[in-house]
Parts: sequence; structure tokens; C-alpha cells
Amino acid sequence: MNITVGEIAKMLNAEVEGDPSISISGPSKIEEGQPGMLTFLANPRYEHYVYKTMASAVLVDKNFNPTQPVEAALIRVDNVYASVGQLLKWYESQGQNGHQVTDGPVSENIHPSAQVADDVVIGPMCMVGHSAIIGAGCELKGQVFIGHNVKIGARCKFHPGVRIMHDTIIGDDCVFYPNAVVGSDGFGYSKGEHGYEKIPQVGIARIGNKVEIGASSVIDRAVMGETIIEDGVIIDNLVHIAHNVVVGASTAIAAQTGIAGSTKIGKNCIIGGQVGIAGHISIADGTMIQAKSGLSKKITKENSKLFGYPAIEYKSYLKAYAHFKRLPDMDNILTQLLDRISQLEEKVKD
Repeated sequence: MNITVGEIAKMLNAEVEGDPSISISGPSKIEEGQPGMLTFLANPRYEHYVYKTMASAVLVDKNFNPTQPVEAALIRVDNVYASVGQLLKWYESQGQNGHQVTDGPVSENIHPSAQVADDVVIGPMCMVGHSAIIGAGCELKGQVFIGHNVKIGARCKFHPGVRIMHDTIIGDDCVFYPNAVVGSDGFGYSKGEHGYEKIPQVGIARIGNKVEIGASSVIDRAVMGETIIEDGVIIDNLVHIAHNVVVGASTAIAAQTGIAGSTKIGKNCIIGGQVGIAGHISIADGTMIQAKSGLSKKITKENSKLFGYPAIEYKSYLKAYAHFKRLPDMDNILTQLLDRISQLEEKVKD
């Protein structure tokens, strides 16, 4: 549903720099902005995108001072995150992603508008939502939920209890183990005067070909745009991948790992169990991260090997840990040396 920049400004009690008659068809991430789209700048590290985005309008703070010319219309607000939440709630009220959604009647738990290939095997207590597409050779083993507008390629296998939420796109030859969830709402909130306000997540999750997702793992949909799992990725049990994350092709992620929002993982990475990765960073191709490590800064060197919390170069960590184990003995030695020095100083005074 289209809305003008001026109408958005009125809704948000905002000021406009630029043409208020510009038509906006929907929201997008700032790095993916296209003509007719509205994006936002809330994190200073993304400021460089403002000067090259193709989006037609950008939500910015009232105190934002551009250092270069900006082609997009600027909509200045008091609180960018709160305004994004308000605007996304409006889009949600118009229907998911701005499109009206009507469930309609369901026959035998498969919506009549769904397109299910003839050879698809559907087990007991499965549900397939309206306008969903399921390709040839797929198998739904039981208690599987496929939401509306989901698109699934060929030969995918869904073990019991899998939940694929609305608008998710899945490639060919994927496997989803019991209770995996794809396309759930991301952890998006803005803090206002009355506590935390939910920011609707109107993007999607996109899964490539030959991806395996372990039991009880969760991949969140994007706030806007896409959460992307590329071809050949394997994900262990109990992994959480947050909104707008991109995981590069052929990367392996072990159990209990958590990846925060908008982080980009390179291709052919190996991530050990219980690794924590902060949001809004990038990790180079071929990076290996040892189990129980914590990563908070971007990694630019390909094929890096990391260990520790915060993670550092693997061999450096092992050397540092060897010294760490000796700290009690080294403390005793240091105390004895200080005592000897004190005794020698007293003798010199005498």
C-alpha cells in the first residue's frame, strides 16, 4: 500500500526536507534501499549509506547533520527507533508487508489456495496456509506448520514439529529437524516513556539450497528486508540466528550458538558450540571460532582462527592461557621478591 512522504511525516509528527509528495511503497534496510522505499538511520556506523542509498526517503534524528549531499528526502523525528516501530505497526495493520491477508476456509488443514505438488507426503496434524507453495518430493512428517505465502522448493524434509512462518522462502533439498522454527519475529523493541514497545518485523527469512537446520533451532525473520541462510549451510541443534543476519554458503554452526542481529557471516566458516556473536559486525570467509568464544568486533582477515572471550587469535589465546594458569604461582613469587627487596632496602638504611 503506497503512502506519501508527507503522510508519513504527519503520522510521525515529523519534519520533511525534500519533496513531501514522493510515493513510498514500503520499508527497507538502508543498505538495500531502492526507489520508492523508505529506510532509516539510527546507528551512526551506517551513516555512509545515507549518501549513496537509492531509497526515496530516510528517517533520521532531528539533530542529524549530513556531511555530504543527500538525494533522498529526509524525515526528521525525535526518536528514530520509536518512529520506525510506529511506522511498521501501521504497515502491519495493513496486512503483512503491506498486503491484506485473509485466511479463508481451510479444508483438511491444507488451504485451498495452497499449491502442493502431487507427490508431497503430508503426515498427521500438519497445516499448510493459504497461497503456500510446496515443491515436488517434499515430506512433512507430522505436526508441521507451513504459514501463508511460504515458498518451498523440491525434495525438502520437515521432521515433526517444524514451524515455517509466513512469507519464508526455502530452496531445494533442505532438511529441518524436530521443532526448528524459521521466520519467527526477531527481538525488536524501542524503549519509550512507558517501557518497551514492540517493533513489528515485516521482513522475511530466506533459506538457500541444501541447508540443514537442527532441532529446536530458530531463525528470525528480518525487521525489513531479509534474513539469509545461503546454500549448503549446516546448523546444529539449539542455535539462534537473529533478524537480518546473513550466513554465507557452506558455513557450519554448532549447538547453542547465538548470532545477534544484522551480522554477516562469511562463506566456509566454522563456528563452535556456545559461541556468542555480537550484532552489526562482519566475519570474513573461512573464519574458525573455537567453542565458548565471544566475538564483538568485525573480522576482516580470511581464514582467521579465534578463541577466547573476547576472542583473539587462536595461538595467542593458548599462550596467554598457559600464563594465566601460572598466575597463582607467579603471584607468590612476586610477593616473595617484594619481601626480599623490602628486606634489602632496610639493610641498606642500616
